[in-house]
Amino acid sequence: MSFGEREDELWGVLKPTFKPRVFGDPNLKYAERLLNQKEFGKDVGQVVAPRADARSVLARVVRKAPEVLVKVTGRKKGADHLGAHLAYIGRKGGIALETRDGELLTDKADVQQLAEEWSEPLYWRQRATVSAVSMVFSMPEGTDPETVRQSVRETAQRMLGDNHDYLMALHTDTPRPHVHMTVEAEGMDGKRFDPRREDLFKFREAFAEALRSRGVECEATPRWTRGQGRAGTSMALAQMREKIRRGVSRQPTEADLRQAREALAIAMGKAQSPSFLAQAKQRWADIRERYEGAAVRLDGSEDPRDKELARELRSFLKDRPSIETVPDRVLKDAIERVRIAREQQQADKEERKPAERVPPGLGR
Repeated sequence: MSFGEREDELWGVLKPTFKPRVFGDPNLKYAERLLNQKEFGKDVGQVVAPRADARSVLARVVRKAPEVLVKVTGRKKGADHLGAHLAYIGRKGGIALETRDGELLTDKADVQQLAEEWSEPLYWRQRATVSAVSMVFSMPEGTDPETVRQSVRETAQRMLGDNHDYLMALHTDTPRPHVHMTVEAEGMDGKRFDPRREDLFKFREAFAEALRSRGVECEATPRWTRGQGRAGTSMALAQMREKIRRGVSRQPTEADLRQAREALAIAMGKAQSPSFLAQAKQRWADIRERYEGAAVRLDGSEDPRDKELARELRSFLKDRPSIETVPDRVLKDAIERVRIAREQQQADKEERKPAERVPPGLGR
């Protein structure tokens, strides 16, 4: 069904709206390209196809369709830095690197030569300049790896065109099949590949559409659309935390230590919770209100599929009365630790109290 006049309102919940930094942006043309949804290559039209209907996206959200993941994992400066990265994702020749033209590279000399070719046009710059941008495309466990690889290639062709060269490497050494893609920063027309938050979301949407065209049910939506408050972390921080979980390292990350200190100060009444936590909860309250309105409109449809979606939407909301962010969980843990410590202190005081003295003659 169509939500009619209210579809734009619901669509604002399901997909984010970006505001390009047009005024004062040192690269005005780049900002205009974001505004017009142009790709990084030549101006051949819109990157993302006309938006799907809100009902389809809503159905995938409430039915918990897997979310695609697209991240920038680093920016490589110079041939040596880039060559080391390509050797890593190619497992030093153990995994073939697939070029934009479909050629497979396994020879170390060929890979290093390509790294030098991508870096050579940048030698004239005074400062170290990014030669390539590394990205990762990932799907949950159980997704067919070959389907993931094909979908990433289609995404690259759609988003980059022929203006930027790139290399791909499919990894299946973890439960989540993922593809490492390294993109040449300097385009054939001199334009630089420097993806921002808006661009990454367009990559996510293109990746999700490519997967769905191959029969994989998935979506690309923001966390707050799904009632999730967990913030994303950098790849480096995620890797450090993984080492701690595996017991490889016992040194907590500075980010985790700082977060724990802040939560402890709040739990002891020496600081206040940051305002963004209250804002996140208010945002989810507003989203719930829009979802509830959508459920009412779906119930009013004569299509039994809409009525079923309304029931699923209400069940989805029932499971998410509020959102819990990472700081919320850390604060809850800190409050519990403070409670236990205070109870222990009180118990120690009771033990140290001298036994009550009984006056002579009253003991018998």
